[in-house]
Amino acid sequence: MIDFYTWSTPNGRKISIMLEETGLEHKVIPVNIGNGDQNSESFIAMNPNGKIPVIIDHDCGVTLSESGAILFYLADKTGQFLPVVGHEKWHALEWMMFQMGHIGPMFGQVHHFTKFNPGKVPYAEERYLNEAKRLYGVLNTRLQGREYIVGEYSIVDMAVWPWIARFNWQSINLNDYPEVRRWYCSIAHRPAVQRGWDVPPSDQPLPMP
Repeated sequence: MIDFYTWSTPNGRKISIMLEETGLEHKVIPVNIGNGDQNSESFIAMNPNGKIPVIIDHDCGVTLSESGAILFYLADKTGQFLPVVGHEKWHALEWMMFQMGHIGPMFGQVHHFTKFNPGKVPYAEERYLNEAKRLYGVLNTRLQGREYIVGEYSIVDMAVWPWIARFNWQSINLNDYPEVRRWYCSIAHRPAVQRGWDVPPSDQPLPMP
């Protein structure tokens, strides 16, 4: 059994999708970040950085935070959704770093300045929105001639997809990025992704272009 501490954010949904795809037995423990639950003493004891998601794998006593690390751990545990030999293994690592170093941080700033604080800092709005558009272009180029980001459907797609699922928060028209749109819609129709989207249950409908 895995205890899964999470909330309805892109980083949380990476893990809920992976858990649904693999069928690993788990218990969802909501951490309401709007109420500050992530700052509780008990949560900080699990992750001193005070961020979701966190898992506790009672099979082997591992407590783990950081969504990218958790995805690699679950892929290793199950032997699923991660290339293990040849160049694709390293390309998977490369594109996971792209998500964690670029897409996540930059899109998060777009959400902060353009959705939640519009008009307060026009320079920041323009800077981060332009960077988001650039990153959409990078992903669109990568997906040309490819069904998925690296080889077969993998944790790389699970890591990137929930951030693209905020395209409506980012003032992005997916029709401007046809390869991303095709990839996004294909993954959105996976039953495990649809289940993972609503973990924990929220009033956020899965956005479709």
